[in-house]
Amino acid sequence: MVNNVKIGITGLPGAGKTFTLRRVIEMLTNDGKLTIGGIIDEKVTDETGRKKVGLKVTNLQTNESEIFAGPDIESKIMVGSLGVDLALFESVSIAAIKNACEQCDIVIIDEVGKVEVESQAFVDAVNEALDIDKPMIITLHKKSRNPLLQDIRRRDDVRILEVTPTNRNILPFKIVSLMKGEYT
Repeated sequence: MVNNVKIGITGLPGAGKTFTLRRVIEMLTNDGKLTIGGIIDEKVTDETGRKKVGLKVTNLQTNESEIFAGPDIESKIMVGSLGVDLALFESVSIAAIKNACEQCDIVIIDEVGKVEVESQAFVDAVNEALDIDKPMIITLHKKSRNPLLQDIRRRDDVRILEVTPTNRNILPFKIVSLMKGEYT
């Protein structure tokens, strides 16, 4: 059984937000009783694993994914030297979030960041997801002043936890305990 808690995971880039989130998902789905849906954003690296060469969004239910940022994409929206194709991002993320809200026990949105909030359809989908009565885990860009991020941080029903390189191994256990109502 899972509480209807909404948890925001924040932290600096590279602190381990997605790492923490993936660990929580693994822990919550171990017994096979909970369905989890939504999206995961991950960097795509070169063969050495050191250089970021793209950004990929993946639907957690279907494993459908799209690389929506890369050096060959021409766009006004840039992440460093990577161009961003919002249509590719939306093609996976919007349906994944809406389906998770309708069909899953827990909704995951990784990440509400500077790039993602450029999409009004994504902003609308996140707001709709926040208003439903389901548990949710959402990762948030730490320093952005975007109105959506500020609204999420101000919500009374979202508990914000910061991941750091120091606590990222223990934080998943705290989040799972919060979701199961074992910790307040």
